Amino acid sequence: MKLSALLATAFVATMTLAPMSTAQAQFTPKRPLEIAVHAGPGSGNDVFARALISVIDKNKLSPVRIQVANKPGGGSTTAAAYLASKAGNENTLGVFTNIWITDPLVSAEATNPLTSMTPVALVIREPGLIAVKADAPYKTLQDFIDAAKATPGKLSQSGGSVLARENVLRQLLMGVTGADWQFISFPSGGERLSALLGGHVNMMIVEPGEATSQVRSGAMRVIAAVADKRLPSFPDVPTLQEAGFNIPNLPQIRGIVAPPGTPKEVVAYYSDLIRKATETQEWKDYVVENGFEAAFTTPEETLKFITEYTAQLKGILEKAGIKLVAR
Repeated sequence: MKLSALLATAFVATMTLAPMSTAQAQFTPKRPLEIAVHAGPGSGNDVFARALISVIDKNKLSPVRIQVANKPGGGSTTAAAYLASKAGNENTLGVFTNIWITDPLVSAEATNPLTSMTPVALVIREPGLIAVKADAPYKTLQDFIDAAKATPGKLSQSGGSVLARENVLRQLLMGVTGADWQFISFPSGGERLSALLGGHVNMMIVEPGEATSQVRSGAMRVIAAVADKRLPSFPDVPTLQEAGFNIPNLPQIRGIVAPPGTPKEVVAYYSDLIRKATETQEWKDYVVENGFEAAFTTPEETLKFITEYTAQLKGILEKAGIKLVAR
């Protein structure tokens, strides 16, 4: 199944949900719930988790307090290990993204793959935008590629982990164009953005919501969209395919998993909680304002998605020339 079709299946799932049975809904949490994220305060995962909690609180959907537990370190490794240590726990969840899949594929230290967790829900997917500083000489992605080919290793791109979407896309683009530029990791999204706007790097991949304000202020120029189709908020920006780069789109996914061995009735409860949150007007507004795409799936659909997406990403990493670990 193609990547776009796989993600479309997850999106369509929002229209095919079955009602909860009485037996499934028996569990009710008695202690505060924590949601572990693999990055620090202000990161995309942290903001996502806090936005979800805010919607749940505002609509009084949970009988207990919910808090974020920031577990940065080693990409997803620290957070995944923390969640694994809570096996069977009824009051801990985790936010997963693409890196929860890619880390175990390429890092021997990442010993708690996403497939070992208990799926709860896929929640959103985030298209990406390739951006440069507004006064940069690159009007198109091809301009940047040409400059990188003319000066191998001189240009640079800011990003997070070397296993995150940004660097995988970089590897794919370099593979199909023969260009070469550096990837410089920063621990937070704010630092990645500051590096670009300060002229310390030449390019970055940014979320639509973050790019909008920077483009309006005249600080940033967007030169390509990492998406299947043009984004409503950036209708004049071509997709990678429209710009002539035949590589897979890699949307950032964000979802929720529970520790290994979480009871079915607990999973059903949290799945229903997240579904209710995503159906609120506040959440719908949050999704639209940030240029995200709603993608809620049930636990069963989430498991299917994770299994198939893992296979897709494995193939993409191999194509990008990234060495995989044998397990």
